[in-house]
Amino acid sequence: MNYAQDNNNPYLNFGMTASQADENTRASFIRKTYVHLLGAVLAFCGIEAVLLNSPIAERWTNLAFSTQLGWFAIILAFTGVSYLANSWALSTTNLGTQYLGLGLYVVAQSFITLPLLYVAKTEFGPEIITNAALLTGVIFVGLTAAVFISGVDFSFLRSALTIGIFAAIGVALCSWMFGFNLGILFVGAMLVLSAGYILYYTSNVMHHYRVDQYVAAALALFAAVALLFWYVLQLLMSLNRR
Repeated sequence: MNYAQDNNNPYLNFGMTASQADENTRASFIRKTYVHLLGAVLAFCGIEAVLLNSPIAERWTNLAFSTQLGWFAIILAFTGVSYLANSWALSTTNLGTQYLGLGLYVVAQSFITLPLLYVAKTEFGPEIITNAALLTGVIFVGLTAAVFISGVDFSFLRSALTIGIFAAIGVALCSWMFGFNLGILFVGAMLVLSAGYILYYTSNVMHHYRVDQYVAAALALFAAVALLFWYVLQLLMSLNRR
């Protein structure tokens, strides 16, 4: 039996990648993925709006940036939470667990981003955050369109992205240990890396995710967008300091 052609029971396609499924199932999977991504972005914006207008923002920023060691401890905790959230989102047995993973990641990302947003708001005003969000959206839409129009499978980027992220961690650790400023060149390199992750995960949506993994796909895309937003905002802050 060719399950990909059985439109009467789309659940028979679970286990197939989007590229293997029939056109309707593939379109449904892609639509669900981006609806969940939009939901995650809106939830992130809502959480940040509440936090930024509460006493938590200043207290959390002071705690995060009080020492370099404290910030790295937060990063390590975020890494652990991210791993757990992704594992839950990839669960094939319980849809509720998948949503719990996505929700956990959005909350964790909100707290890891809050200190940067607070500094940006207090030093430059809320407009810089809005501009960073708009620029991030434009870049994301452009990269997404490039993948969907070209149909290129960017999974070959995986090794380069893995090397790049470990190199970035190494440079950041050296910056902490030896006390030098990472500078705008590092920010630029991280923007390129972020764009690579968006290309990689967008092509995975088209070619490699199973059609029952729309929650996990949305989480991966959200993580890439959040990383891009972080460094776009840092770039704008650096340029405005000059």
